Amino acid sequence: MVSKVFNVSSSINVRLPQELQMFVKVQTDGAGVYDSTSEYIRDLIRRDYQRAEEQKWQKLEALLQPGLDGDEENFLSVSRGDVIEAAKARLNDG
Repeated sequence: MVSKVFNVSSSINVRLPQELQMFVKVQTDGAGVYDSTSEYIRDLIRRDYQRAEEQKWQKLEALLQPGLDGDEENFLSVSRGDVIEAAKARLNDG
């Protein structure tokens, strides 16, 4: 097994305009929802990551939906062996 080592910086510096700095300060000043700026930024990134993952699933569902909505009379019944043989044929042709 090959393992890869990734060099990841332990910090990221971001410049914000004054208005956004004040907003972050309000969110992280002890009375806000977050205890630190780092916690706030990590939560924003996690939520953005989750949103991106949800979008991937939505795209996949949209691609599959016509098949799910299709009339069963239009479907073909195939065996596992049929699928394997078709895959082998594609490999040999490719």
